[in-house]
Amino acid sequence: MMATRWPAGFSDPEWAFEVKWDGVRAIAAWDGATLDVRSRTGRAIQSEYPELDQLDGLEPCILDGEIVAFDADGRPSFGMLQQRKALEIPISFMVFDLLHLATPLLDEPWTTRSERLGRLELPPPFVVPEPVIAEGEALWSGVVEQGLEGMVAKRLDSTYQPGRRSANWRKVARVDQVRAVVGGFLPGEGARASTFGSLLLGLVDGDHLRYIGSVGTGFTNATLRAIGDALDELAAEQTPFVAGSDFPPGARFIEPSLVALVEFKEWTRAAKLRAPSFKGFTDDDWSAVTWAEEGPPGP
Repeated sequence: MMATRWPAGFSDPEWAFEVKWDGVRAIAAWDGATLDVRSRTGRAIQSEYPELDQLDGLEPCILDGEIVAFDADGRPSFGMLQQRKALEIPISFMVFDLLHLATPLLDEPWTTRSERLGRLELPPPFVVPEPVIAEGEALWSGVVEQGLEGMVAKRLDSTYQPGRRSANWRKVARVDQVRAVVGGFLPGEGARASTFGSLLLGLVDGDHLRYIGSVGTGFTNATLRAIGDALDELAAEQTPFVAGSDFPPGARFIEPSLVALVEFKEWTRAAKLRAPSFKGFTDDDWSAVTWAEEGPPGP
């Protein structure tokens, strides 16, 4: 289940409010003997997080949450999660919903699921954050003060609707983010001559990509080299972008397959990203990263 975008923090006695974690969304299914952890797209990610190996003592359950790595200041960091190797960077599984506990709970209201989740004795690195009821503006102030990604609001009576983006869940972002398809790149100069200068980004609109700008910041030396190698392997003669796109001269194109998570300041009037910064890649199917889903709000 996914949330719709909402422009600002708010308070309401019919809603619960939670921190929006900056990590990897995951479902953990425990059958009483083995734990199966999968990403939002259904990809098995158990081997990437060997700490999430069991829930001994618990009856069969299915947990929804976010796998998070924290930086030195205690803030969630998607970048650190992407750089993780083996157990060098510890992770936490922030559990915010309970979908099954001996019997399915999807049709139960959020209040029932939350109450039963709170009674579970989950071992580390599983963590159940305490939601805030009604006082969303107070939580929002804390989110802003601590530099967190945002918050999620959920109606107290909301059922769980798998695969749907529901108006009963709202996400309020402190800093805007967008998932975008990489359709090409600009060659690098100077210190980047052997890698690339920036990635050309687009959103699926019909049969092609709608160009939304390029991102050239947020890369480490290691990611520059790794991405540069991937770009060479995906090189294509034809542009995947809509004809007439106004990307800079010298652009080179690739077969669309990579989906980047990009942080940005705002959408420009020309529907381009202002001040974008690369955060990492997701495992989303590129064909599902559409203008309707990820583009600017409004007409």
